[in-house]
Amino acid sequence: MTKNDPNIKLSVFCDGGARGNPGPAACAFVLLLDGNQIHSEGKFLGVATNNQAEYQGVLEALKYISENITRFSQVGSVVFFLDSLLIVNQLNGLYKIKDLILKEKAVEALRLIENCKLKIEKFQYVPRELNSKADALLNKTLDSQTS
Repeated sequence: MTKNDPNIKLSVFCDGGARGNPGPAACAFVLLLDGNQIHSEGKFLGVATNNQAEYQGVLEALKYISENITRFSQVGSVVFFLDSLLIVNQLNGLYKIKDLILKEKAVEALRLIENCKLKIEKFQYVPRELNSKADALLNKTLDSQTS
């Protein structure tokens, strides 16, 4: 097995949204390895809330990483970037999660993190402007299903 290199960084930009709350929803994620985009994906979710869609963006990214773990064997650290302060604070353990559906999604995220054996450094809040690739992909995915 290849040793993780602390200098190799994986940045994961996630977003989720619904048109109406709840309403037609989608999520997206974009992976950057040392600043270079290596994968992006959007997924239509059907009817969901904004917060459920935000969580699903994290889950879809974690599932992708877990399913392709050998591709990331040298990654030293992973940082998730989201434009939802609520989800960031919940995943960082700063806020309690009262909503049962969101709690289930958080538990699933923690399980996936444990299983993928990568060092998740943190979940970090970024303004929407700095999450533009994931936001654009989310809206493209929603547009393709609701137009």
